[in-house]
Parts: sequence; structure tokens; C-alpha cells
Amino acid sequence: MSQPPSRAVIFGCAGLRLDRAERAFFAQAQPWGGILFARNIQTPDQLTALTAEIRDAVGRDLPILIDQEGGRVQRMRPPHWRDWPPALEQCSTARDPVRAMYLRGRLIASELRACGIDVNCAPLADIATENTHPILRNRCYGTALAEVVAHARALAQGLMAGGVLPVLKHIPGHGRAQADSHLDLPVISEGYAELARSDFAAFHALADLPLGMTAHLLFSQIDPNSPATLSPKMIRLIREDIGFQGLLMTDDISMHALDGTIAQRAQRALAAGCDLVLHCNGNMREMAELAEVCPLLEGPALARAQSALQARQPPAPCDIATLDAEYTKLTA
Repeated sequence: MSQPPSRAVIFGCAGLRLDRAERAFFAQAQPWGGILFARNIQTPDQLTALTAEIRDAVGRDLPILIDQEGGRVQRMRPPHWRDWPPALEQCSTARDPVRAMYLRGRLIASELRACGIDVNCAPLADIATENTHPILRNRCYGTALAEVVAHARALAQGLMAGGVLPVLKHIPGHGRAQADSHLDLPVISEGYAELARSDFAAFHALADLPLGMTAHLLFSQIDPNSPATLSPKMIRLIREDIGFQGLLMTDDISMHALDGTIAQRAQRALAAGCDLVLHCNGNMREMAELAEVCPLLEGPALARAQSALQARQPPAPCDIATLDAEYTKLTA
């Protein structure tokens, strides 16, 4: 039995289980993936049941995403799951920060896979500065190019060893943003040469990762008219200059950094060159609008989607308790 084609969109859902309307919608809309948030998570058994319901509704082993970075951005929390420190704190204090980030990725992957989640929206390759907005700063992995790349690479390798695909974010670099893109459109005023030496270079070094996420930022010296997510010029820069050839999704399309209707934003993002539209809030009316305008994947976007899914592998055998003890020792 052949699997139905998937649509160029990732959807959230409203609660702890799919209701009848959501089941029918997922079956009809056929999103490429689903994404979960704290509103969807209560216990391991409940979460495992929800991920199974989503896959059952679409009739295929679709990828299920989550933001389990650590610090402020972790959807799965105690008492059922580990409480992870902010990444910047860990990277600046761990005895061996590269090894600690690998172990962090491997242990997070173990928790995710146990509940049916196989994509994590991490690592971040944004370089923190003194002026980085507080919403992002302690989520970053360092303040220097080389350390950010090394830490991001290690976390991605840990996730993949645990059978979880990493999503590289926020391409082409969110570290200079002094506004919160959930609420406003940050403007980056530095020119191409400066960005190419730093922000863009971090993503160039990680461009082989299978999935990536755009940033809702306006790079005023490169494209003063459109945020990166909606800018053909910026998406071309991501593909050609940075060299990222993986499956490229938008950051949450409902964030206030973008203007226009939800449908208009999605159409502009896809026309600019994004492969997938990410919609997170579970609002059925908005999701229905997106299902109308987001096409089925085809051509290069389909090829990139297939390549990303081929990178999904079963977890490599390991002794989780031993790795946990090593992580605790390195980060004590």
C-alpha cells in the first residue's frame, strides 16, 4: 500500500489527545509533520498515545517535532523528564563542553524516542553577543564562532545517535537580534561582509545537517523589504552562500514578526524558496487556511524531504545510565 503524498506544512494540535475533528483534518490535510508543545504533554503514557494517534490519523510514519532545547525552551519537564540547564550556561561551565553537548543530545534523544518523537528543533548556531535579546541569549551555545560550531555539531551528533533528527536554527543567524521575533520584526543592520565572517559562517560549517529553520529577521543591508523567511534573496543566500541543501522550514509562521494573513505569509515563504511552513498554535481555522494554500511536496522540495527522512535511523545501542552519569559529572 503506497503512502499518501505529504503537504508542505507542519501542524500542531490543541491538547493532550486528538479530538475527532483534528483526526479528520490531519487525515485530509496530510501535513509533512506534526509539532508538539507543553499544552500537548502531561505524562509519558499520554504523550506516547498522542504521537501514535497523529501517525495513525495520517496513515504513515510522519516525523513528529518538538523544541526540547533545555533552559526556558523545553516542552518536556520534570517530574517525568530531566530538567536541562540553559545551553549557554552549560557550555560556559562544563569541564568538557563539546562532550557534554554530545551527551546532552544523546540523552534528550533517548527521552524523545521513548515517547514517539523523532525530530528536535535544535541545535542553535546563533552566536550570542552582549546585545542579543534575552529571549534568545542563554539559548545560544557560545559567543565565538568556533565554539558555537563545535557545540552545535556535538549536540546534533548526539541527537542523531539517539535516532532523532536535528533541526539547525535559526538560519542565517539570530544572534544579533535585539528584538523578540515572537512580538516584533528584528532588524539586522550589519552588512554582508561582516555577517559572512561570523553569523553566516557558523551555519556554513553545519550546512550538511538534514533539516533547517529560517529566522524571521530583516537584514536591511541585503534585503530591506522582506524578512529572511519571506525573502527570495535571503533564501538564495542560505542555499548558495551558506550552502545549506537540507529541508528548510520556516520558523513559526504565526509569529508577529511577519505581516499579512497566515495564508499570505505561507505563500510568500514557499515562493521565496522555503520547503515547509511551520505552524505551531494548533488553531484549526488557521490550519485549514494553510491546508488550502500549501501544496503537496514535489520536485526539489520533495527530494529534500525524502533525503531528510532517510537520515532517520534507529538509536545506536548504548548504556543510558552510564552516559547520564558521565553527563552529570561533566556538568556538576
